Amino acid sequence: MNRENLWKNYTEDEKKRIFEFSEEYKAYLDSAKTEREFVTVTEEELKKNGFVNINEKTELKTGDKVYFNNRDKNLIAVIVGKDIKSGINMIVSHIDSPRLDLKPNPIKEEEEFALLNTHYYGGIKKYQWAATPLALHGVVFLADGKKVTLSIGEKDTDPVFSVPDILPHLSYKVQDDRNTREVIKGEELKLLFGNMPVNDENVKKQTKQLVLNKLKEEYGIEEDDFITAELEVVPAGKLRDVGIDQSMIGGYGQDDRICAYTSLRALYEVENPEKTVMVYLTDKEEIGSEGSTSLKTTLPELIVGKLLSMTEKNYNDQILRETLWNSKALSSDVTAAMNPVFKSVHDPENVARLSYGLAFAKYTGSRGKVSANDADAEFIQEIRQIFNKNDIKYQFGGFGKVDEGGGGTVAKFLAYYGIRTIDAGPALLSMHSLFEISSKADLYETYRAYKVFFEI
Repeated sequence: MNRENLWKNYTEDEKKRIFEFSEEYKAYLDSAKTEREFVTVTEEELKKNGFVNINEKTELKTGDKVYFNNRDKNLIAVIVGKDIKSGINMIVSHIDSPRLDLKPNPIKEEEEFALLNTHYYGGIKKYQWAATPLALHGVVFLADGKKVTLSIGEKDTDPVFSVPDILPHLSYKVQDDRNTREVIKGEELKLLFGNMPVNDENVKKQTKQLVLNKLKEEYGIEEDDFITAELEVVPAGKLRDVGIDQSMIGGYGQDDRICAYTSLRALYEVENPEKTVMVYLTDKEEIGSEGSTSLKTTLPELIVGKLLSMTEKNYNDQILRETLWNSKALSSDVTAAMNPVFKSVHDPENVARLSYGLAFAKYTGSRGKVSANDADAEFIQEIRQIFNKNDIKYQFGGFGKVDEGGGGTVAKFLAYYGIRTIDAGPALLSMHSLFEISSKADLYETYRAYKVFFEI
């Protein structure tokens, strides 16, 4: 239990390798700010690393590398081992992050401003989204079926968008007495989208008309097309180094794409595995894993059944159930790091710390361990032994003090199939904010840990 800050014992060569790894990570996340973008970028990387779409195969053999794309929201990548029935070693991460989504009819005009109506997605502190530069990402399907992909606000030449806040000079009555959750209310999360009216006295809403004209001219988008759109509002800008020592990384979407990235990097280096190994990137975790692209579906059965049907001559449903039951998984999600400013919410003997390595959470849930998986001691011991053998730096930590609060992961949905599962990922500061903080040391140790897990 005598863990310590990893930076104390790294050599200069190790630090150099960690910093190089971190630069690659930052660039990857900068190019993939939504779940759709992460799938698009990752599918190309999988192909470069020898993976083939499983739908192009009629049978599978040991060593084959395949992937499955579910509706551009999930990616499941697999390297086939010698006997799939003996179980799969899988690392499961989610690639959705808290954000603002546009409503189906988003554009309105108030006081000659064109505003975008939004509905927040996942657990956010709404006040953090005001008075800060925001970008618009997503897809729109036009009436003729054409798909338009948008990313506005990331280039230096792009405009950005922002939720206007009230100045402190005038906030005394309308805002200052609100509780924290309502400093900015949900219906006040409206983005400034334009302020220039068309010069046409016959048009009632002249500012709204001008932005509609620009959308039509530049992208072919009509107002009705928003009903067939998935447009997400995310922080504008890139991930940045944090601290004078550049030991940390700050930026949006690290929950949980830091786990997705490290699991993929680990997968690319797996060679000739005894067990079948899988990286499963899922969606909708931030809203309770609901929907056809979440983990709370029959997709795990579909993909494992597909693998078995392409390798087993006498495949049947019982083999599918036994394969899942024999499998092992890391529910690779981030956890809360000891916060030096708000220490009181943590149990100091049972909290993860930045730069202490991969963080295991035996249970992640709410009060009374409700909605938790609560990993069994036998599975934890198995991982502990192989991690110790390979000098993997890890720690154990909980979310906070008992009755302080809690959070959920996808672990319980994996456990539903009998898959032995434990939560494991880096610790973050400022989780679910627009600028989450991770440690470069933890990033690299998580990648090392996932490589070893695949070898179990």
